[in-house]
Amino acid sequence: MLQSGNLAFVGSGVMAEAMIRGILKQELVAPERIVASGPRAARGQELEERYGVRWTTDNLEAVQGAEVTVLSVKPQVLPWVLPELKGKLDAGSLALSIVAGAPIKALRSGLGHHAIIRSMPNTPAQIGAGMTVWTVSPQTSVAQRAQGKAILSALGEEILVDDENYLDMATALSGTGPAYVFLVMEALIDAGVHLGFPRRISQTLVTETLLGSALFAKESTAHPAELKNMVTSPGGTSAEALYQLEKGGLRTVLSRGVWAAYQRSKSLGRAEERAPNNDDSVPPH
Repeated sequence: MLQSGNLAFVGSGVMAEAMIRGILKQELVAPERIVASGPRAARGQELEERYGVRWTTDNLEAVQGAEVTVLSVKPQVLPWVLPELKGKLDAGSLALSIVAGAPIKALRSGLGHHAIIRSMPNTPAQIGAGMTVWTVSPQTSVAQRAQGKAILSALGEEILVDDENYLDMATALSGTGPAYVFLVMEALIDAGVHLGFPRRISQTLVTETLLGSALFAKESTAHPAELKNMVTSPGGTSAEALYQLEKGGLRTVLSRGVWAAYQRSKSLGRAEERAPNNDDSVPPH
């Protein structure tokens, strides 16, 4: 995947580790050519021992000679990372961001760099079952797009889009989506316990039902409404349950939640464009 340089991760949290794990599993790059940076030495030692990658607390050291630099910090930290890295990436290198809400325009200005991929993965990437939506700046070469695709494919499924607005939409739908699913899982498990199941059994029933339903929907060519109708007999238990869920506004509540997440993603982008962009900036404590 990489021609000769390193793969740098600026930020070494959960998603960075998921990417490192997937990349090494796919043998896209040797561990000694991966370098990660972050503020906690204990975390760095953990990554070194677990994956054999290199570690530093110095972001500039991490990106030195990097062919691809992955920005994997929290959104609120990015305004203090960009000035530090501005003008420091190799001219022919690629910057790949997984930072929620950070638009390409802000990344390009903050880094002083033009070859940029903006992406939005989600947490199932930790087991190689993620869903990532990504887009590219016009200056990103065909070869760099291939590099980005290879990296993101190591996390699971990926979709390249032309319209950057889709990234904020994806943040709200698939990026935040696991949280919605886990909330539904929790509610169903609790409902099972209320019925009288031991929590262990209720959790197994719910988890396997959701997994099987998702796999069934993925394999089927039918619309989810058709699949729902397959298990809904007139006057039956499913019909009664669905009536109560619709009466309670489940669709509306979910839609409002996704819309609120979308608005938040957009506001993060606006805040990023207004953020300080100078070398004297001090990160928040």
